[in-house]
Amino acid sequence: MTGTITRLPDLGWMLRPLTEIPGVRHAVVVSEDGLRLGHASAKNLKGPVSGLSVAEAESLSAACAAMTMTGRSTTTLLFGSGVGLRQLMLESDHGFVLFTHAGVGAHLGVATDLEADVGLVAQQMQLLVAKIGAHLSSLPRDQAIASS
Repeated sequence: MTGTITRLPDLGWMLRPLTEIPGVRHAVVVSEDGLRLGHASAKNLKGPVSGLSVAEAESLSAACAAMTMTGRSTTTLLFGSGVGLRQLMLESDHGFVLFTHAGVGAHLGVATDLEADVGLVAQQMQLLVAKIGAHLSSLPRDQAIASS
């Protein structure tokens, strides 16, 4: 099998408005198959993860892809095939993680602390996707190679 591996553009700069919301720690754009398309962390974070490295963001991307696939399987079991997954939310002892569909083949994940206004964060995630969702999308790898 031969092919060309193309480096994807880093979309992290598009996430900066999300990381400026009080209480938001990190944001990541993930392809459906778990590739990191971009990430950003809030400035001046304290705590165990003060900023996501590329390696940490890539691990998080794989976990996000697995989580969204589990969510998709769950909605299919509960509501039938063809039902789209719009959002997922996890709550931990230290904060929340929200996932939303971010365009064709991509998801947006945001981690917050416990004091964040989760409703505001979810709303801003939807606004970001509506505004620049086409840029957040990720074609399947075979189509991406064919179109480049």
